[in-house]
Amino acid sequence: MSQLDDGPFYHGTKADLQVGDLLTAGFRSNYRPEIVMNHIYFTALPDGAGLAAEIAPGDGAPRVYRVEPTGPFENDPNVTDKKFPGNPTRSYRSSAPLRIVAEVTDWTRLTPEALQMWQERLETIRTERGEIIN
Repeated sequence: MSQLDDGPFYHGTKADLQVGDLLTAGFRSNYRPEIVMNHIYFTALPDGAGLAAEIAPGDGAPRVYRVEPTGPFENDPNVTDKKFPGNPTRSYRSSAPLRIVAEVTDWTRLTPEALQMWQERLETIRTERGEIIN
């Protein structure tokens, strides 16, 4: 099987993590908190991870980490082809852990207006029960 993307890869969160920590599946979805996810999600775009960090639940500061998959991964079916032809967001998921290799600080923060727009979109997804492929 050919590699989907050579990376580097990124994960956005509000968790304060250290190099060497492992990110694993089994946590609640940022988009539908009643769903426990079977995969850990990541992207090859630092600003995409930054968006995920900004909209993640919790009170911590949004953080972006460079990560390495420890096992096989696939295109994220929640955005690939279903919402965007191909994979322009370079979004992936894995049931295997991701290892943190560095914290990234030079990603683009959302403006307060953009953050509010994304929070409103998330609330619409939550109330309309948009499908999540788990």
